[in-house]
Amino acid sequence: MADSRHFTVGPVTLNYRLDGRGPEPLVCVHGVGSYLEAWSGVVERLADRFTILTFDLRGHGGSTRIKGRYEIDDFVGETLALAAHVGFDRFNLAGFSLGGLIAQRLTLNHPERVKRLVLLSTVAGRNPEERRRVLDRLAALQAGQPGSHYDASLSRWLTEDFQERSPDLIQVLRRRNAENDPDCYAAAYRVLAETDFGGFLDQIRCPTLIATGEEDIGSNPRMARTMHDSIPGSELHILPGLRHSILIEAPDAVAGLMGRFLTPAHPAPDGHPVVDHSANLSGEIANHG
Repeated sequence: MADSRHFTVGPVTLNYRLDGRGPEPLVCVHGVGSYLEAWSGVVERLADRFTILTFDLRGHGGSTRIKGRYEIDDFVGETLALAAHVGFDRFNLAGFSLGGLIAQRLTLNHPERVKRLVLLSTVAGRNPEERRRVLDRLAALQAGQPGSHYDASLSRWLTEDFQERSPDLIQVLRRRNAENDPDCYAAAYRVLAETDFGGFLDQIRCPTLIATGEEDIGSNPRMARTMHDSIPGSELHILPGLRHSILIEAPDAVAGLMGRFLTPAHPAPDGHPVVDHSANLSGEIANHG
């Protein structure tokens, strides 16, 4: 990964990196309580084909730990300002979880800026039970229980097999989580919990790739299919045996999907899209017509 750089927009100084020298610009947005390094496995596999911008959202990582209420448009505005700063006029955009909501909003409000869109492990069209569960987790965070939230979340994010095989990485993830500011975490989580663009996604017109883990509870396959049904010509991939943190557990598969989809030679979908229900973890894509 390249060395970190800094850019100030309004009250926030963003910590960011540019990797790769490929001809295609790619902006990657991480999720709640995460940081730009969450994309490292994907960046390493795509840096030969793309110039990739990763950054810490406000309140996260090396960016300003700004207090107070966050809004989705704060994140969108800062993403756009940073992209312009590094010279990305139009770019490919990938968002994970909360980053996927930011990517949805940015694409809906600024379609001229986005070439192709990748939505990973994100949400749209929550049903009443799904809304209740995420709002319960938000209430626990706002009550000052970030540690218990993280412990309860670990099994939602990563499979037990991966946790057992990767104890050192799990310790790193725990340490990084402990470094999060509880107020900033809760402010960002509120945006995730209370934001839903399910009724507007049919307005997205750029080529769109949607992927989530087969066993992801919070950003589940039902919601992924809702997004796929709503966004004309979109492409859907359900990754077998995976939970929420597909960037961490399966970077080969994610990079394989993204690399193929974002390559300019990949035709923009039209007519009835091919729905890919699985991708093996070596990064090869299984197509099912």
